[in-house]
Amino acid sequence: MKDVKALVREYFEEQKLMQLATVGEDSQPWVCSVWQAMDEQMNIYFISSVTRRHSKEIERNNNVAGALAKQHTPGGAAQGIQFEGSVEVLEDEGDIIHARSVFEGRIFDKETIDNFIEHPEKPHKFYKITPKKIVLFDTVNFPEDSRQEIEV
Repeated sequence: MKDVKALVREYFEEQKLMQLATVGEDSQPWVCSVWQAMDEQMNIYFISSVTRRHSKEIERNNNVAGALAKQHTPGGAAQGIQFEGSVEVLEDEGDIIHARSVFEGRIFDKETIDNFIEHPEKPHKFYKITPKKIVLFDTVNFPEDSRQEIEV
């Protein structure tokens, strides 16, 4: 039997884009796509403009959910992840350095990240998601019980 945590890390490594759900002050959910990277402690990092809707909603409510799915065809084997957790904007220099070390080179190079962060009209910040629950849906590795849940 495959190790669920190892598979989760593998999926996050393979899939660079994830869907992130936030909730506005009117309780209306919003889903966006962001580039992601996961560290060894299963924290998920992304960088985004502070002017985006999801960034503004995170300021008011730091509860988020997300998903990523491996490409497959209809009727084919399904593999994907859903998670819930909390997110924070990284302000501490040590935390930002760690986020960069996980993110840089995987998604964007140093110069691109610097340009995002220093953008005069749309400055970007790093965000860290701390998952509380991760659900792996995998009909390939777990055909008898495709829903595998881990508490983080």
